[in-house]
Order: sequence, then structure tokens, then C-alpha cells
Amino acid sequence: MIEVCSKEDVVCVEGTVERFGRKIFAYLVDGMLVDTGPQSLEEDFISFYKEHSFDKAVLTHSHEDHSGTAPWIQENRDIPIYVHPKGVGVCAEFAPYPKYRQITWGVRREFQALPLGESIQSHKSTWKVIYTPGHADDHVALLDMETGRLFSGDLFVAPKTKVIMSSESIPVIMDSLRTLLNYDFGSMFCAHAGYIPNGKDTLKQKLDNLENLSGEVEHLYRSGLSVAEINEKLFPKKYPLITVSGGEWDSIHIVSSIVADFLKDVIKSGSQD
Repeated sequence: MIEVCSKEDVVCVEGTVERFGRKIFAYLVDGMLVDTGPQSLEEDFISFYKEHSFDKAVLTHSHEDHSGTAPWIQENRDIPIYVHPKGVGVCAEFAPYPKYRQITWGVRREFQALPLGESIQSHKSTWKVIYTPGHADDHVALLDMETGRLFSGDLFVAPKTKVIMSSESIPVIMDSLRTLLNYDFGSMFCAHAGYIPNGKDTLKQKLDNLENLSGEVEHLYRSGLSVAEINEKLFPKKYPLITVSGGEWDSIHIVSSIVADFLKDVIKSGSQD
């Protein structure tokens, strides 16, 4: 199921995988599609595509909930599809992700994506492509520096982080948040939370929360607690996603990524003494 609305001249397509209650957004602005939704909602998205025109698609990253209908677009529309250079190879693979994610988001077929440069042009606007890794190695945000509209992909999602994937890094995410906060922007279009009018303040709140969390993890680690003990103390609630994903999603990855970065800094400072 999808619902369509408009905010600040951006067409917002809100997709819901009803069986799992998972939401995902794609956006259409000035003839440019930002993300393509999951394959599991392909029929709904195809109906939307047939009613709207666009001459390019840009992926904030290659994950299946963002690239799922890109193969259909490539096969049925003669338009380019762009992704960060690190995502080009991932897009060329057939469903390169675990079974539980295929059940939720569908089976994304392979397609040929083009590498993004430092900017991309829509009909009337130039969008700055900002590399923002941490959630994914090929993650980017798109910023119209004239209007202050920001497409943030999965960098925000929620103010507080409870679980992450094993491939994610909280310190790298924090660096990416700082990178974005150096720019002047207002509204934010998030791939899971939707339209957020006070985007910069909201993104700053997330960074503040992660900085506080990182400080707490480091303090507990210095006090002698193990990663598992810190995880149990800070994240006592165990979400069903942890079990369903076989541990690919887990709060322990939050703790371990913070500790790993802390130890790296300790080793680095020790070698400089």
C-alpha cells in the first residue's frame, strides 16, 4: 500500500508493508525520483510511476528497501539510475541480502546503476551529493543549497537508536551527522520518518543522543564492564527483530562499534606517546 502527498513541492510516496508494519518513503522532486521503494510494493509503485513523469532516479544507498523497483524502472523507462560509486557493484547483484529481508522487502533483481558525482541536476535545481557512510558504505544525502531541502536517506530514521546492523558503525554515523550539520538546511525528507520541517534541529538532536550514548558506553567500558554487560545494562529490552534477523540487527552492535572506535583511539594515542 502507498499513500501520496506533497510537501514543499516534493511528492512524498509513503509505502507500508502491511504484514510487518514497516514504512518506507520515496520522493519525486523536479523530475528526479529519490529512492525507488521495495520490490514487495512494486505493483503500487508501478501505478505511481505510470501517473508521474521523471527523467532520472537517484538512490541514497543500495539497500533493498530503497532500490527494489529500480530494475522495473530500468526495464520500462529509458532513464539513468544513480548511486554512490561504492554501490554500483551491489546493484549489479541479484538479491545480495539475507532471506528475512527478502521476505520483508521482496527480492530485488540486479540492475545497472551509474556512479554519482559531486552533484546532480534536476530540471531546475542542482543537488549537492554528500557522502554520509555509517548506515551503509554507499550512503549519500542530497541537498538543494538554494532551498535548504535535504534528502537524508537512512541517516536519521529516529531520534534514538535502539538496534543497528552488524555492518553499521555508530562513530561513523556520528561523523556523517556532523558533516550534514555543517550545511545550511531546513526541511528534511527521511526515508523512514518522512517529511520533517525542522530537519536540522532534529538531526542535531540525534547527534546529541548518540554523543551522550557513546560517552556512557566509554565510561562503562573504562569501569571494567564487557561489551555484553554494557549492552545488557543500556539495552535491556530485546526486540523481536534481533531474533528474526539472526542477530544481524542487535543493540550489541551499537556498543561494539563504539568500543572498537574507543580502543582504536587508545592505541593511536599510545603509539604517538
